[in-house]
Amino acid sequence: MEKVRVGVIGAGIRGWGEAEFFATGKIKRAELAALCDIDPKVRAKAEEAWGVKTYADSAELIRSGDVDAVFIATPHYGHTTIGIDALQNGLHVLVEKPLSVHKADAERLIAAHTDKSLVFAAMFNQRTDPNYTRVKKLIEDGELGEITRTNWIITNWFRTEAYYRHGGWRATWKGEGGGVLLNQCPHNLDLFQWLCGKPSRIQANCYLGKYHDIEVEDEVTAFFEYPNGATGIFVTTTGEAPGTNRLEIVGTRGKVVSENGKTTFTRNEIPSDEYSRTTDEKFGHIDIWNCDIPTSGHGGQHVEITQNFVDAILDGVPLIAPAEEGLSAVEMACAMIMSSFEKRPIDLPLDGAAYEAMLKNLIAKSDR
Repeated sequence: MEKVRVGVIGAGIRGWGEAEFFATGKIKRAELAALCDIDPKVRAKAEEAWGVKTYADSAELIRSGDVDAVFIATPHYGHTTIGIDALQNGLHVLVEKPLSVHKADAERLIAAHTDKSLVFAAMFNQRTDPNYTRVKKLIEDGELGEITRTNWIITNWFRTEAYYRHGGWRATWKGEGGGVLLNQCPHNLDLFQWLCGKPSRIQANCYLGKYHDIEVEDEVTAFFEYPNGATGIFVTTTGEAPGTNRLEIVGTRGKVVSENGKTTFTRNEIPSDEYSRTTDEKFGHIDIWNCDIPTSGHGGQHVEITQNFVDAILDGVPLIAPAEEGLSAVEMACAMIMSSFEKRPIDLPLDGAAYEAMLKNLIAKSDR
């Protein structure tokens, strides 16, 4: 294979943008071979813009023989069913976030990836941002020592009522499976666990429709506990303006802060735990180094993840965001929602079947 023939399934904002990447040559050694959308106007627009073959049914596109791979950008529940269908029919798959709506569905989708010659990736484009890749290298190189505390305030996801009125599937248990945690925050939750590891226990308060006329969460405050005893806080909302995006990770050797496109590292000359054990000073002070971590821009984002997907198919290069790693972000989001409804901490691994039953009950009671 010299060029990957790609079919885009779901041509909303993200799907259309991805189709345009393929159609205009932004993704090397790939072409837009087909597009699927339930809206005939969208299909007609794609045919006129790019002369591409279109389908109204994903199953037909998957079985058409027109494509080697698909990009899935449908409403969230479709990620699982369409992804399983594509993998079982021998296609490479790149799926938009979230991987699935809930853990049990994510596990079903991952279980369908039995043919490891097929490339299966997730659109976690924030993994290309140097503000986060440099932090990850600091952690992996041991520069932070043992992580003791994490904190992410990510409240710059402001959305209006008009946003939620656009598309009847948004902000409903039946259509989206959640609110800010399932729509805006999969990237942040993926990065949080990618950098700091997955918590072992989560307790959260999720506020439903606090700022908008919706039935799902638009504000969340969560407390994480990690296997090594570290703790963390995660705060997010779509109702705050101006918002904040501040990631803070503290370790025994220092602290790293990423905010407003700038990353700083404050390094202890002596690890805090070592100094505490060995000093005779009652109010001792650890000397520090203040370092600005050089970064430029925000990385290749969607284009880089998509190009990496194509290069993995053609050349076998490692994936930046293997789809299987998307399970952790889904599990963390579900644990927060379950914790809030049941008013108790949730231990991870989450009981996926119990969460699925809870979600089905919320859908059954919904009037949306």
